[in-house]
Formats: sequence, C-alpha cells, structure tokens
Amino acid sequence: MNIDDMLCVGVTDGFLLSNTIGRNGQRVSGDVLKSIIRGYRNFAEKMTSLGVNIRLCGGETADVGDLVKSIMVDSTVYARFPRDHMIDCNTIQPEQAIVGLASFGKATYEDHENSGIASNGFTVARHALLHSSYAEKHPETFSETLTLDQVYRGPYHLSDALPNSNFTVAEALLSPTRSYAPIIKEILEKHRKNISGIIHCTGGALTKCLHFGENIHYIKNNLFEKPAVFQAIQESAHISDRDMWKIFNCGHRMEIYCDKKIADDIVAISKTFNVDAKIIGETKASVTGKNELTVEQYGVSKQY
Repeated sequence: MNIDDMLCVGVTDGFLLSNTIGRNGQRVSGDVLKSIIRGYRNFAEKMTSLGVNIRLCGGETADVGDLVKSIMVDSTVYARFPRDHMIDCNTIQPEQAIVGLASFGKATYEDHENSGIASNGFTVARHALLHSSYAEKHPETFSETLTLDQVYRGPYHLSDALPNSNFTVAEALLSPTRSYAPIIKEILEKHRKNISGIIHCTGGALTKCLHFGENIHYIKNNLFEKPAVFQAIQESAHISDRDMWKIFNCGHRMEIYCDKKIADDIVAISKTFNVDAKIIGETKASVTGKNELTVEQYGVSKQY
C-alpha cells in the first residue's frame, strides 16, 4: 500500500522499507512473526526481480498486550527521485481519459488469483460477510466499542464458497493487496510526460479523485463489473451503490489520468502483465465552480 501510494507521485524505484510490529504475545506466536517477516522478504525479492528495487532496512517488534488485542503491522517507505519526475494530481485537466487498472485476476508476477478486496473497507467487509459465531469464538478480533448488532452479522463461515467465484470466503478476504509497481514503472518510462495524475483508490475509493484538480467534473461511466467479493458484501449488508463506491474499489484500485491519445497504450501495457485495464471514464470542466464526480453503472447514476 505504501509503495503504491508513492507510485502516484512518480516514484518507481529505490525504495527503503522498514516495519514496526506490535503484538499481544499471549495470542500471537513467534511463528506468526516469522511468517510476516518472510512475506516482507518475498515481496521485496519479487519486486526487485521485476526492476522495482526495494531494500529492507529491518524494523522493530514490541510486545504491547495492553494496547493491541492481536497484532498490528505498520510499514514506512522512503525514496529519493528527481524533482522533475514528480507527478502532481492537482494538474489534472478537463478532456483527459481515466484509465482504471483492475484489482482482480492474476498478474504475471502473482502466485494466485486475486479477489480484488485489498485493504480499504476491510473492517466493513469482515462484519458484512462473516457469521455471528465468530464474535463468540474470537472476541479479540473486534472493538469493544461496537455493539453486538454491529459485529459479524453476515451469513458466511470462512470455509463457505463465495458465490459466483472460485474462492472460499477466507480466500477472498485474505487475497493480498495487489501492487501495481511493475506496471506503473513501465507506463511512466514510456508516457510520464502525458500523464497528469495517478490516483490510488484507497480511502474514499472511487470518490478520492474529488480531492485533486480544480473545477474538474470526473465522469466514471465504464466501470468493471463488480467482482464477486464486492457483490457478496453489498448483498449481505444491504449497502447502497453510493456507499459502495465510497468504501470499496469495486474492481479497479489504480486510476491514471492522461492524454486521450495514450490511453489505449496504457491499457495494452497493463494487459502484458495480465492485469485487465480499460478506459473507465473521462474528465470534463465543472460548471459548478468546484470538483464533482458522476459514477454510472447498471443504469444507476450517483453524483458526488
């Protein structure tokens, strides 16, 4: 997540990464810590083999049972790069294409198919999908500030098949958050000067774009079909389309704002990594004097 946030300003190499782990030692064993650290190492090695150099700088593990019920893993990433390579999303202009890179599927550099879930909205996803029995078995997995009617109110157990997919519910929820670093690196090497913005659809999901540019009307009217995990979340928790588009990526997690003449080539580059991509919309000049967003799908249109 940190590295992909940095991709949005144009950094694609020379990352220094450190981590801090806080755990409850009564519940989380040393084997869990070893697995997490191994995951860091495997990810760094994989990205480095693809030309995205990540150097692990160590970290710190603390037993803080009074503060943490289970485990919390935080990362800090640092990099230096030429100032004139910086991409500033505030330069997004009207009459540009919006290219979305899919959050689902299996990239050439991934080991397994991805459900598309990523990290943002994960608390909502767990409580929307999982059965109330998990509240009784694992009270350490939710905040005591929540009332019981807010906790694990879904129909599914972890081993259940997720409808309309090849995943179990556990597999869908545990799909890793995809990194687009190798794809963005190749795109920027070829088209940096024709790209005005890259937005990582994390907090705010499809509405995150509203924080960037000036007097821009963002129109997203050619979205990917919602992956099965998002369909299940929406149906289980009766979440409106308006809220789904504010909480979850719903099929694409990276948006590239570019000159229309290069949009098709960006799509083609992404597909060489077996990550689906398409032009999901465009930008227009806003007539309201402020940024606005229109999202359209399945005959539903919402304004933000």
